[in-house]
Formats: sequence, structure tokens, C-alpha cells
Amino acid sequence: MSMILDGSNGVTFNDASLQGAAASPYVLKNRIINGAMVIDQRNAGASVTASTTGAYALDRWYLEEATDGAATVQQVSDGPTGFTNSLKVTVTSTDTSIGASQYFEVDQNIEGFNTADLSFGTASASTITISFWVKSSLTGTFGGSIRNSAANRSYPFSYTISSANTWEQKTVTITGDTSGTWIGATNGIGLRLTFALAAGSSLSGTVNTWAGANLLAPTGSTNLMGTASATWQVTGVQLEVGSTATPFERRMYTNEFQLCQRYFQTISNGPTGSGSTTQFTFGTLFPVVMRTAPSGIVTAAMRISDITTSSFIQSSGSIISNLVTAEGGSFHLPNFTGMTANRPALVARDGTGVIQLSAEL
Repeated sequence: MSMILDGSNGVTFNDASLQGAAASPYVLKNRIINGAMVIDQRNAGASVTASTTGAYALDRWYLEEATDGAATVQQVSDGPTGFTNSLKVTVTSTDTSIGASQYFEVDQNIEGFNTADLSFGTASASTITISFWVKSSLTGTFGGSIRNSAANRSYPFSYTISSANTWEQKTVTITGDTSGTWIGATNGIGLRLTFALAAGSSLSGTVNTWAGANLLAPTGSTNLMGTASATWQVTGVQLEVGSTATPFERRMYTNEFQLCQRYFQTISNGPTGSGSTTQFTFGTLFPVVMRTAPSGIVTAAMRISDITTSSFIQSSGSIISNLVTAEGGSFHLPNFTGMTANRPALVARDGTGVIQLSAEL
């Protein structure tokens, strides 16, 4: 059957029937990357302690915790039917009385290139629908929000967990914001999706209403941090255009991995180069063009294999970059001993050491 693909309307078949863009398998409908929680380049399932400085747990999922309690976040092999993984939060130390400016948020920042068509901030703003699967040891009304890049426009939303330790699917439909400043087709933050697990009074507001403030959740949302060993899990997260949630968009693993690599990549072996007796220099092209020129660190001691003779260990820490762009560049690794100047060598995985490149939003 022949068809016409229209990026704005969907797919029109030769019998004149139309499949809307939001439901079309031919259109990238889900603006969330790694919504099924299958990619975890940094931690490979190891837990991460949330902190005020912020950190990435699973790929594209950022967490920040500023309460008097503590919690860990990690990828786990648990999900509803059709999903193998989820992001799990576990409270390790409680805070039963959240201060006005305290919070715990799990976010995904969506790039402006992927949200510009929503036309937020104009009279043509699109309605969007968020759908996800959630499981918690607690029941009650939980919250989250949609925010702009400047965090001065926000829409707090709520959802109810009815049964403890049971996977439940939730949907939230949001009328697009016709006010405020929203980043268009650029590589900045076009839209923030937040799941709030604790939010003080100054970060909470009226549910289902656009506000000119930085709000993480509706007033009265459940404080996960108030209960010892409480857990909260999420997977199958989808944000799409329209007022109806459609089936979760399943991408090939390779495609999902490449979407993540735009923001974070690792180098563990392969590139060749040479250097002085104390420094190794190599150049490489990235497998995926990154959002911007990345910063790089070495996570642990790495081995550079001298092609002619032996191997050398490079200590962890920051690396020196030169002429690095979003496509690739030249990198210098210091702190070697015993290398032979100008002799070819290559990066070779040794233990847990990898070079991490970040271009996160």
C-alpha cells in the first residue's frame, strides 16, 4: 500500500485514510530519550547517591537532592510487562519535614531542536501528553512538572499511586504554554520534565496551571524522603504531541544508544597516537556528533599500549583537550612514566578506566 509521509500530519495512505503523527510508527514521536531505562553508560547498574551538586544516573536522567535526608538511584532489572529495566530511587536517610526551598528531583532536559515544533510561548502552543509506568512502596498523590530552560515558567502535575509495590501506568495531558520564553530550534534546553520526590513550599504550587515561577510539584505532594527505605521506580516514559497517550515508542537498542551518545560517550580502546615520555596524544572522530564540544575526564587508571614494546599506566583525572569539536578532536593524557617519545601507541582498556566525554544539557 502506498503512502505519503507528512511530518506535521502523519501518514496518508492511498485510500485517503490518515494515521496521525502522534501515533505513527514512521515519526519519532517520543521526545524522551532512554525512557525505557535500558542505557546506563556511566554506572552499569551501580547505585548513585543523589546530592546537591547533581549527577546523572541512567543516561539522560539527571538527579539532584537537597534535603536533610539521602537517597540512592540506580538502574534495576524490574519493570511492567514489556519492559526489562527501570530507574529506582531508594531512601537511605529520612527527612520528615521538608524546608521551603528543599527538594529532590529526577529530570530529563530535552534539547530545543527536539521541542521547537511544540511552539511553546506562542498562540500555537501544542498540547502534549506524558505517559509512564511507576511503582512505589508508598501510595498517595505524587507530583512533577514541565519547565522552560530559565525555570521561570512551570506547570505542576500530579498522579496517584493506588497500590503499593505495584506497577501502574499514568498519563498526564498538558495544554501548551502560550506565554513565557521557550528556547526554539537550538541545542539548549527546550523543555524540562521533572519527577519531584520532595518539594518544599517555595517550589510547590497550584496543580494543572501554568505559573511564572520555578515549581517542581503541586502543593501537598507525597514526600518520599519522609519514609525510611521508601522506594520509587519509573520506566516507559513518553512525552508526545497530542491529548491522547499512544503505545510506547520502542526503538532499536542501537538507535537508542546513539541518541544517548549525543550527550555522553566513552572511549575505552582503539584510538592510536604518540607523545612524549610523559604525555600521550591521540585524535578521534566520535561515532555520533555530540550536542557541543565535550569535556573529558579519565575515570580510573588507563593503559596505553606501546605498539613496539610495553604498556604504560595513565592516572585518572581531567584530560587536556585541543581543537575538540562536536565531531571529534585531539586529546592529551598526562602523567605517564617510562614512555618512549614519538613511538606509536594505542588506548587499550585496562580494568575500569575509561575516558568519559560529556556534552550534557
